[in-house]
Amino acid sequence: MFEALTPVGEMLTRNLDTLSRQPLLICGLLEDNLPGLLAEAGNAPRVFTTDFRYFLWLEGKNDVKVEFGSQPGPGSAAGLLLLMPKAKAEADYLLAACLPLLAPGAPVFIAGDNKGGVKAAPKLLAPYCDQVNKLDSARRASLYQAQLVRPAPPFRLADWVSRYSLLEEQLTVCTLPGVFSAGHLDNGSRLLLDSVGELHGRVLDFGCGAGVIGASLLRRHPGIQLEMIDINALALEASRLTLAENGLEAEVYASDGLAQVDGRFDHIITNPPFHAGLKTFYHTTETLLARAVDYLKPGGELILVANAFLPYPELIEQSFGHCDTLAATGKFRIYRARR
Repeated sequence: MFEALTPVGEMLTRNLDTLSRQPLLICGLLEDNLPGLLAEAGNAPRVFTTDFRYFLWLEGKNDVKVEFGSQPGPGSAAGLLLLMPKAKAEADYLLAACLPLLAPGAPVFIAGDNKGGVKAAPKLLAPYCDQVNKLDSARRASLYQAQLVRPAPPFRLADWVSRYSLLEEQLTVCTLPGVFSAGHLDNGSRLLLDSVGELHGRVLDFGCGAGVIGASLLRRHPGIQLEMIDINALALEASRLTLAENGLEAEVYASDGLAQVDGRFDHIITNPPFHAGLKTFYHTTETLLARAVDYLKPGGELILVANAFLPYPELIEQSFGHCDTLAATGKFRIYRARR
């Protein structure tokens, strides 16, 4: 899955001598086996990832310590390599979370796709470093290097939480940098919530994001047993914060698609993700549509919102034998299928 090097990874392999001089803490948009190559070069890195799929893939490989969560665990690091995430705000967050583990004088590297925001590296590092140099550029990717001059302040996750209100739901939604739906209720989720009928029993919120759909479902249907899953640690943390902020309870956990889900549900509700890093990525949703029927009780239903141009009805019909359209706008469709 992640064996092949990305263009960013290929560019970084030209700099293994520099990057392997000290055991680095690596974070950000991890998409290949660069940590393994660094381990083979003699200095095994410590990897902190918010991507559960990548965590499962890398865990136990080579001589690499990998951790999954919304922030790195305690300890220290001799240097940092940030692989530029899609959102600049997430890059700010990751630097704030990871740099406190470094001592002044430690090297700091930022690498990424030239179209993915890596050119912002000097501004991102300005609060911590006096001089930022471009070390390499190839394969439409760049590597920047700096030295930590000013100690980073202790990291407090609460400083990075944003909130917005949904008056019609009487909800406060908590978000973190890079989490889908940060700052507002998107039109697709709104249409989905308005299209869902009565719910009962066990309900799965697939790809929970900041928790807006799950929390809204709990407000409207307080008797349900809700489970909320996502692949992203920041989304899971935001969902937990949203639930706590509103006095709601649900089981929130990481899952690679449906792989970590047990048992069957009365309802699966989703605004499925389709972005992975800088790319559009439909595999997770297509797998859900193919397998959801096996995770539903007899009479159970799958309800999802999707962009109108996506060929999801055909995929749903292949799995369920039918597909109903509950609502439609110029941009979105709400589909339902029952087992």
